[in-house]
Amino acid sequence: MRRIGIIGGLCAVTALGGPLAGCMTSVTLDSPTDRAVMAALDPTTQSGEESQLIAGLLGRRSVLEAGAYEQVADAVLAANSRAAEAELRAARLRAEAAQHNWLPTIGPSLSLTSLGELVTSLVLEQTIFDNGRKKAERDFAAADVEVAAVALAQDTNDRVFEALELYLTAQAMIARSNVNQSAMERMNHFEYVMSERVRGGVSNRADLQVFQQKVSQMRADLIADQEAANTALAELSAMSAQPIGGITGLSDLSAPAANALPLSVLKAEAESSRSVAEATIAHAGFLPGVTASGVARGGETDFGLNVGVPNGLGLGTAAALQAVEAEREAAAAQVNQVREEAERRLRSLDAQIESLRRQEVEARNLARQAAENYEVFAQQLREGQRTVGDVVGLFETKVRTERAAVVIPFDIAKLELRRAAILGTLVDGDRI
Repeated sequence: MRRIGIIGGLCAVTALGGPLAGCMTSVTLDSPTDRAVMAALDPTTQSGEESQLIAGLLGRRSVLEAGAYEQVADAVLAANSRAAEAELRAARLRAEAAQHNWLPTIGPSLSLTSLGELVTSLVLEQTIFDNGRKKAERDFAAADVEVAAVALAQDTNDRVFEALELYLTAQAMIARSNVNQSAMERMNHFEYVMSERVRGGVSNRADLQVFQQKVSQMRADLIADQEAANTALAELSAMSAQPIGGITGLSDLSAPAANALPLSVLKAEAESSRSVAEATIAHAGFLPGVTASGVARGGETDFGLNVGVPNGLGLGTAAALQAVEAEREAAAAQVNQVREEAERRLRSLDAQIESLRRQEVEARNLARQAAENYEVFAQQLREGQRTVGDVVGLFETKVRTERAAVVIPFDIAKLELRRAAILGTLVDGDRI
């Protein structure tokens, strides 16, 4: 990963009067310039350790099986702008910079003396003891990378879910419009029969007008469904890198891993680690630390040890320290709260899915019964025992129950996919 060699702060300070550059060149960094094109999710941190959180994200497998869902997901992932990936790379660069915070800092110092002379000096400072502040800064940067990594996983899963939701909306509207499309031929036949009965004086014109209004409503519902389907498909096409017009139907989902935690919980845990590190930094700021510093001015060097409190001491120091401890407790409480909310959301989705499955069975039974009743009335109409109005009323019921039944499977699929998105299992981790 990187090789860091340093003689030490005291060695560097003593070199101020001489070959200072030689002392600093003992720090060698193996940092490829093509780091920006590395995989977005990389479990290896800048310190050489492996992030268990990111490794877990990489090991996640998608629940999408081969079929329509997978084709839609592939199309939208190919066109993903991946704005969250840019934030993750920025966080990794910040973490990489933080890994070097233990090195001495060196820089020029300009001052104007009392005699009006401009004096230039070179100042080098090395932290000797800081109550864990530098380590906490590195921990903060590492946790920041994990937060960004989970955000990237959430962003990718949400994008795939949004695309699949649009796809299912379009498919549901197409299925519902197909019901009306099939019914329009029969309704047009009924309209013709009703018109002939009015022309022959058997029925009055008011009955025909009422029937024509029903036909117009059915045609309007058909057009509305088609427009809704076209709108969803247009949005989906805008998200995709390739045509998706030929994709139809539902697909199966495999069961997610039993130990898959919701992404919101993982993010809360990473944010908690970051908050704890931030609290440690703040706590160290109220404790005395020791630094060694050296100044090179002209041909002279000056060296000394400094003891100080970065945040200073005052009447509010005790309260500030208590606030730091309270932040640590709040971070742990926040994780528990997010975990509870995620669990409640998952249980709610499970209950909704089971409810919709029961409704699907009932809706199909109602549609079957309505179709059987219609066939009985249609036969009686042919035998002259029923009027056209009676048969049309049952035909409307048949169409209405069929329209309700055909969309429920798509509603169930949306909830199942939403559950998978919460768990972060819509996309293979190694594809992020």
